[in-house]
Amino acid sequence: MAQSELRGMVEVWWLMLLVSSLLMGLVRPDPQVPCYFIFGDSLVDNGNNNYIASLARANYMPYGIDFPGGPSGRFSNGMTTVDVIAQLLGFDDFIPPYATTRGQALLTGANFASAAAGIRQETGQQLGGRINFGGQLQNYQAAVQEVVNILGDEDSAASYLSKCIFSVGMGSNDYLNNYFMPAFYSSSRQYTPVQYADVLIEQYSQQIRTLYNYGARKVVLIGLGQVGCSPNELAQLSPNGEVCVDRIDSAIQIFNRKLIALVDQFNTLEGAHFTYINANGIFADIMRNPSAYGLTVTNRGCCGVGRNNGQITCLPYQTPCPNRNEYLFWDAFHPTEAANIIIGKRSYSAESSSDAYPMDISHLVQV
Repeated sequence: MAQSELRGMVEVWWLMLLVSSLLMGLVRPDPQVPCYFIFGDSLVDNGNNNYIASLARANYMPYGIDFPGGPSGRFSNGMTTVDVIAQLLGFDDFIPPYATTRGQALLTGANFASAAAGIRQETGQQLGGRINFGGQLQNYQAAVQEVVNILGDEDSAASYLSKCIFSVGMGSNDYLNNYFMPAFYSSSRQYTPVQYADVLIEQYSQQIRTLYNYGARKVVLIGLGQVGCSPNELAQLSPNGEVCVDRIDSAIQIFNRKLIALVDQFNTLEGAHFTYINANGIFADIMRNPSAYGLTVTNRGCCGVGRNNGQITCLPYQTPCPNRNEYLFWDAFHPTEAANIIIGKRSYSAESSSDAYPMDISHLVQV
């Protein structure tokens, strides 16, 4: 073999090796599940309310100040918990809002969440338009029909959906924008906290059964956080702006305990794998020892108005605090990206045995 031929073969071999190395760096492994469907309220809304007449919208600065592309409709300076979970599940992109997602794009999932939405139909009505959980389920049913059409038949769609992750986080507004808003709603005069939790859980159970009937098998039910510790409630009801409002958090804990029982109930259904994420406990851990998570401010919003920056949400083009990574709350109600990263990571991979029941999301994907 001539020396020039040998040199040519070596050059080709090196070129192929270089191209192979580049491709290996560019091609990411498939996500751990084929799709991720999200239901909830403003904690995870990523733009659905941008398209309806509502006061509960966050498609303006300073919302999204730290998010790629700027304001999107997320009620945070950056990512939400489900964005973090989507990353940990291995998705290349964040799960898009249903409002702008149709056809083949639905095969990787959709976010149906809507700010101000609740389990009850009337919840949040003082804020105008919102898509309550019942409406989100109707949108999901329409999405399932599209999946059936794409995959060819109902059996194929059912098999496909059974491998996906579904996360549902509803109920905060049923307390914040209903039960503890007596000027607008009569629910606190109609029901004791125990009775109200029973009413909510009964309706929630029926709604989640609809989700199961339309293919959901791996379902994450996210418990309610410490609403009584939000800057809004501290501003209105805390004597010193620091002590959390116990009557609110006590009522929410009643709901959470019943939600855990609901997980046990649904896990008796054929093929069902339900799990509960203890957002309340994770939040409490952060509040007890914020410095362990790099946080220094836990009782006021990074932006907002009035006591604790808790009167209302961030004003359009308001200048937020510069040290956002040190704040637990972004505005009067919603966590910062820094807090959402903590909660999202612990939801996916539990740091404590109390973070998830009976398993965290990383184990749910494997069943």
